[in-house]
Amino acid sequence: MIVLSILGSLAAIGVLCWLLFTLAVFALPFFLGLTAGSWAYGSGAGWLGAGAVGLVAAGATFGIGQLMLAVVRPLWLKLLVVLAFVAPAVAAGYAATHGIVKHTLPSETWQLVFSGVGAIAVGIVAFVRLTALIPSEPPGRGITRA
Repeated sequence: MIVLSILGSLAAIGVLCWLLFTLAVFALPFFLGLTAGSWAYGSGAGWLGAGAVGLVAAGATFGIGQLMLAVVRPLWLKLLVVLAFVAPAVAAGYAATHGIVKHTLPSETWQLVFSGVGAIAVGIVAFVRLTALIPSEPPGRGITRA
């Protein structure tokens, strides 16, 4: 029975980590949607209105980010857009990893070390996923023909 509970816990942690890596790209839209929804609820919009405002804000954030990655030409500006999406993913990775390791490691030093490693791993995954979304240049574009 104990073995089954340990295996179940490991499976749950594995699923949560997979979700974290998969959804890391959406950390910025989630945070902005949550902030906009909280603001709308605080201003008297109610649960339904706050949810709608949050969903619209999150969708608009993701859509504008994708549009900027597709339209913007300078590489440094594309990198800036990608880093704007990666920074909240790193914060979410740190918080999620710290939430897991604080229950398994007694040493605060090792908790911070593993949390930092988790934040870096989530940041790298988010960076790779976002750079994969950048459309490549069509062949021959940027080459001057005489």
